[in-house]
Amino acid sequence: MTGIILQFGTSRFLQAHADFFLHEAKQAGQHVLPVVIVQTSGSAERAGRLAAFTDPAGFPVIIRGLEDGHAVERTVAVKSVERGLSVAGNWAEVVNLFCEQAEFILSNTGDSGYDISAEATGTELDVLSPRPSFPGKLAQLLHARFGRTAKPIIILPCELINGNGPVLKGIIRDLVQKSGADAAFLAWLEEKVVFANTLVDRIVSEPIEPVGAVAEPYALWAIERSPGLNLPCTHPSIVLTDKLEPFERLKLHILNLGHTTLADIWLKEGRPKGETVKAILADPAVRARLDAVYRDEVVPGFAARGMGEEAKAYVETTMGRFLNPYLEHRIADIAGNHELKIERRIKAFLDWAGTPAPTLEAIVHTTDRKTA
Repeated sequence: MTGIILQFGTSRFLQAHADFFLHEAKQAGQHVLPVVIVQTSGSAERAGRLAAFTDPAGFPVIIRGLEDGHAVERTVAVKSVERGLSVAGNWAEVVNLFCEQAEFILSNTGDSGYDISAEATGTELDVLSPRPSFPGKLAQLLHARFGRTAKPIIILPCELINGNGPVLKGIIRDLVQKSGADAAFLAWLEEKVVFANTLVDRIVSEPIEPVGAVAEPYALWAIERSPGLNLPCTHPSIVLTDKLEPFERLKLHILNLGHTTLADIWLKEGRPKGETVKAILADPAVRARLDAVYRDEVVPGFAARGMGEEAKAYVETTMGRFLNPYLEHRIADIAGNHELKIERRIKAFLDWAGTPAPTLEAIVHTTDRKTA
């Protein structure tokens, strides 16, 4: 029986990130397990995407931008994905694959992917029908795997949440305990299931229909070392580290914070619907505002935490990525789930840094008034 990588989430991000790395590793001669992608949302408009994943010719990922100061554009036919399934239409097959063949789990279920508010308290863990949330489904599948094979498994969450691995593990453990599961399953969950802590970084600006994406050359998948952790491949963009937090803070509180600051300006000023990151930064007033936020509020916050020089360097890199003349990264795409992003990217920075940041504080306070 051959192993697989089971991926939850059909996003263009993973197509141009993890799936892309797996393809390149396979092309380099590594033994790489095939990816089976599972759609969790039930969105009918993505049915064509699922069908396209089965094409043996792969799907296109266009790498476009500046690399070492030179303009590059190359198209890669990514062939790491074997097929696509949906929770709504193929639940029994998903259960079987998870229990019998999956060796790694990838996930990118969006900004609200860990929301379990729709879960009923104390729901059983049987797999007769899928639970509403991604953590609920994962709890069901892990319980089924324990009952059938009890084989170890490695989970590599890619959601943009600080401490995504430990956070997801805590949610799963809580759901399992409330379901009344026995101690043996809880022990297996603790000892044989690895919830890796990871940080993903790549600007994936545009989808290609029905499947594929346009992305910048820069890419990073930082993964924190932990007992029992193996990786599905090695790749120049995959970094194993003893401590993930510096990577997380720089990415979330500089690049992502900058994106959300621009989205806040775009929303409040009613700017053009199709405006892109590079277009809004071509406005000198907006560019000056973002520069001031980085210079006067963000970098001092990092400096207070002993990361001032790293922050300065990352701000410079980030601005270069924002100004990439070859990407069309729409602010409208960034502005989705805006309040949640403010909480995770801006408010979390303010709480962590503890330094004066009037512009960022005003963004948070405006959002607080709206949701009060």
